[in-house]
Amino acid sequence: QVQLVESGGGLVQPGGSLRLSCAASGSIFRIYTMAWYRQIPGKQRDLVANIARGGNTNYADSVKGRFTISRDNAKNTVYLQMNSLRPEATAVYYCYCNASPGTVVGATFAFWGQGTQVTVSS
Repeated sequence: QVQLVESGGGLVQPGGSLRLSCAASGSIFRIYTMAWYRQIPGKQRDLVANIARGGNTNYADSVKGRFTISRDNAKNTVYLQMNSLRPEATAVYYCYCNASPGTVVGATFAFWGQGTQVTVSS
């Protein structure tokens, strides 16, 4: 199947920056939408940003102008550049993709990474 592995999380001071990466591997026919979600304990998982295969993007209002999502289709990788970080951005960030596995013809599935912790604190 398809596996997603996130990297780049950690501790950063308010106003600082982090860049998250997520690489997809396994038996992949084609990846369509890729996205980043985040979740605070006890809260629902919310969309941060998504990006279509052709590059169209959408952002949560809370991160517009400060976060940038991008992807490299040749590497099956999606990135999230996070600038001007605020304490309320502290959460576990999850990578998502909608994809057609190479072993399943004519169907798409949602795949999730295991998450990476981002903590914004002084």
